[in-house]
This record gives sequence, C-alpha cells and structure tokens, in this order.
Amino acid sequence: MLDLQTLLIDFTKMHDEFIRDWSHAMSSGDTSSVERMTEDYYVAFFNRGNEKPIIFNKLEAMEGMKQSVSHYSGAEKRFENRVIRLRNSENAVVFYEQLIVKEEEVVARLFTIENWGLVDGKWMVIRETEEPI
Repeated sequence: MLDLQTLLIDFTKMHDEFIRDWSHAMSSGDTSSVERMTEDYYVAFFNRGNEKPIIFNKLEAMEGMKQSVSHYSGAEKRFENRVIRLRNSENAVVFYEQLIVKEEEVVARLFTIENWGLVDGKWMVIRETEEPI
C-alpha cells in the first residue's frame, strides 16, 4: 500500500494531466479526455446571491461541457491557486479558481471544488461544486 505522500504525488501528476487534457479540449472541441466522471456524478452550480444551486447529473454535465467548449472555442481554461488534499487513500479534494480567458479577457471566473474517488484503480470525479467569483 502506498503512503499518503506518495499517493498525493501520484494524484497531483494525474490532475496535471487532467489540466493538460482540458487545454486540448478547449483547443480541439473534443471533451472525451476530460469525461472522467463516475456514473452517479453530479455538479452543483451556485449563482450569485442566496439562490439554491442548480444540480446537473453526469449526462447533463457532459452535454454542458461540450456546449461550453464550443461556445468558448479558442479560449484558455486556467486552473489557478490549486490546492489538493487527500481525505484518505481513496478520496481527494481539489480546490481552485477556474478562469476562462479569451483574447486576454477573463470571460468567466469560478471557484471550483472537485471531489475525486479511486474507482477500480482509476481516479474519477465524484462531484463538483462551482460558484462565480
């Protein structure tokens, strides 16, 4: 069994690859390499104010990703101020500021929390929380 420090290093390398895959998706329009969600995955989008979040299941989220990548064609998705924490040897949480930048202008800015789980030896996103900054 790997110690948590080694596991954190391995998880960080995997998440770095995930970020590179997002760069590819933003330039190519192909989101298949970033579709790393469990079957019961969901994402909660909080709007400004005290409104309840909008919840999307895996299929809805995948369709939304495709639309977003198409809409922001040619833009860059940045993962800034990333912090990774392991809950245990099979669960990790990633916090970061997500920026969508097009032609040097920030067109979207979100605080993102990703919850990852180790499923059959592969890291998968279990759920996400997104909130505009």
